Amino acid sequence: MTSDIMIPFYQALTEDVTALSAPQDSLQETRREALERYTATGLPTLKTEAWRFTNIQRFLKEYPYELLSTPATTTATVADEAAIAGLDSYRVVLVNGHLQADLSSLPAGKGISIGAMSAFAETPGFVKWFNSQKHLAGESLANLNTALFADGLYIELQANVALEKPIHLVHVYTSDRHAFVQPRHLWILHRGATATVIESTVHPKQEAVAFANSVTEVVVEDNAELWHYNVQQGADNFRQVNTTAAQQQKDSRYHNFNFTLPNTPFTRNNLSVVLNGSNTETNLKGLYLATGSQHIDNHTFMDHLVPHCNSNEHYKGVLLDTANAVFTGRIHVHQEAQKTNAFQQNNNLLLGDKATINSQPQLEIYADDVKCSHGFTAGQFSEEAMFYLRARGIGEDAAKALLVNAFSHDVTDEIAVPALQEYIQGQIEAIMNI
Repeated sequence: MTSDIMIPFYQALTEDVTALSAPQDSLQETRREALERYTATGLPTLKTEAWRFTNIQRFLKEYPYELLSTPATTTATVADEAAIAGLDSYRVVLVNGHLQADLSSLPAGKGISIGAMSAFAETPGFVKWFNSQKHLAGESLANLNTALFADGLYIELQANVALEKPIHLVHVYTSDRHAFVQPRHLWILHRGATATVIESTVHPKQEAVAFANSVTEVVVEDNAELWHYNVQQGADNFRQVNTTAAQQQKDSRYHNFNFTLPNTPFTRNNLSVVLNGSNTETNLKGLYLATGSQHIDNHTFMDHLVPHCNSNEHYKGVLLDTANAVFTGRIHVHQEAQKTNAFQQNNNLLLGDKATINSQPQLEIYADDVKCSHGFTAGQFSEEAMFYLRARGIGEDAAKALLVNAFSHDVTDEIAVPALQEYIQGQIEAIMNI
């Protein structure tokens, strides 16, 4: 059921799938199956349960987007806009999803495979894990990505490999015409491997608008650990849907941090984690600061399949002006997943007179020996705290910045990279002092 506004997209999509899928392409059948699933469901509407507070079609109608899969390049000056002071890291620059090698410094060594995903399409790791996350097939936009993606970042760390420094992944989205781009990434950490990935985005000043529909698959095998940060710096000429699908094996740890900052009119983050092995730990942290008429939608899904796993989720939002946000946090504990500990919290500061939040915590529990909870709050600044700060000679803007920073500490204090923690706290202060 392809919607009217997507008919030009669909026609172009069919042509692009044909162009991308040469007869010898091992993904040809995968792409066509994804296209068929997308065609059957069409784009989400307000009648789609998971999208009932987010009208994506309104944002897709704004501009005559063109499907874009051809490589582009950028300059070092543009990529440097994502710099994080004091961060000692490897840097990987992707332009519309394509690796720009001359601006990248890739880690190398035995057991480390990092580069353009197209270069690894025939490797055993790619063949085994690509498109293996069970929740992707049910996501309309993820199917669109699977059918159309051209490239992205592939990471594979063999057993017990530990990266010495974080990977700073800089996404640059640029085009001289309104573009609909489909980055696709696959990251695999084998048994005992550890890594930190920090994502940033850069949007050069231009009149054309980019709409990114990205998908990242994450595999964390036995006793492996991944720290995954996504810093979504905004721009008026950018819209985004980010789908992250992770799966964990026995004794693994996955930490996901999502920071959505002002200016991007539309952001939807889909995050699902499937716990396939016992004794895993999952931490999902989120902070969104929205200004103007921004719309930010965080949709998370914790899928507990096996016993003795722990998950902790805490998302916090600060909404100014007429901004609106959506938070949906679903925890599904299957009958076999006894001894599960799963906790979820969503707190919001509504600082704009017309700012709104729609929060939907959801627990679906079929096991009887578990500890699970969820909570939601929405409020404004404490008048007592404001009075305390103002009475000590602190100006109103500075007092608000201090209170927002204090409100955010539950999330920012958990950042394990000091330079990134300082950067995020600085961003909060800069936003609140506007």
